[in-house]
Amino acid sequence: MVDSSFFEKIRPFRALLLGDFLLDTYTTGKVRRISPEGPVPIFEVIHEESRPGGAGNVALNLNALGGEVVTIGRIGEDAEGQVLRELLQQGNVLTEGLFIQPDYRTPVKNRLIAASQQLLRVDQEKIEEVPHLFVNQIKEKILQLIDQVDVIAISDYGKGFLSRSLLAFILTEGRTRGIPVIVDPKGTDFTRYAGATLIKPNCLEAYSAARLSSDATLGEVALQIFQQVQGEWVLITRSEEGMSLFHQSGTQLDFPVRFKEVRDVTGAGDTALAVMCLGLGVGLDLSSSVQLANIAAGIAVERLGCARIALSEIFDRISELSFH
Repeated sequence: MVDSSFFEKIRPFRALLLGDFLLDTYTTGKVRRISPEGPVPIFEVIHEESRPGGAGNVALNLNALGGEVVTIGRIGEDAEGQVLRELLQQGNVLTEGLFIQPDYRTPVKNRLIAASQQLLRVDQEKIEEVPHLFVNQIKEKILQLIDQVDVIAISDYGKGFLSRSLLAFILTEGRTRGIPVIVDPKGTDFTRYAGATLIKPNCLEAYSAARLSSDATLGEVALQIFQQVQGEWVLITRSEEGMSLFHQSGTQLDFPVRFKEVRDVTGAGDTALAVMCLGLGVGLDLSSSVQLANIAAGIAVERLGCARIALSEIFDRISELSFH
């Protein structure tokens, strides 16, 4: 197991983050009675809070780990987009590459919570690809920034920003420069991410992309994914069972997760992606990076909502696990 000596290798790093930026809202309230208008509960609002979600949550996680984050994405010309940009800036995230697209709606996911339980999620979004004019501007911005970064993260939430052509562009540019590119994928066509250094699907996404039944082994699933992405590493996250890392040579390493109590899995994948970026961004080996990501994800699921895990918390958990 990785020990606290890894902190000696940590240095400031810079990450280029591309993806779908969302606004997560949390509406906390109480349910006391049933509506006289129909057999539905009446939800009384007590408090509302907004936080960056999707790639925005990855950005804040990277910042919490000491990384300087440059974002590439889009928001709508709306109040929600402005709130999202301001929240990112308050978190010391650089938003010069966050483009405003007219006629696009900033995605919002509103969670209604009572008695520490999520009752309902209401989504507002408009899924569409980026107009051709914006694609050219995005590519120009990438070229302005890419030589200044240590690692590239792609956070795909399937909202249309990451077109096949844009993905091919960033993957080629990263590979040409020897910059590691880590992908958190979406959908079932992983050929879109061909050439990534590491692709990080969850278990359900991996089986769907491999088009294999649940009877197939993880090794068989990883083999199918390698045939699609032609990359070097596949990391399959397995919720409470931890993570499994596969190399293109066929080797497999399993990492069991340790947590105290699962309260909310929201954003745990974002936390894992951010910690993988930290590891590869400062030059840690893959095994150590995955172990750190696994520990951080274990902390994240113990909290309600999208958690941001600091280096000090990872250090404390490593010390605790080493002691026991």
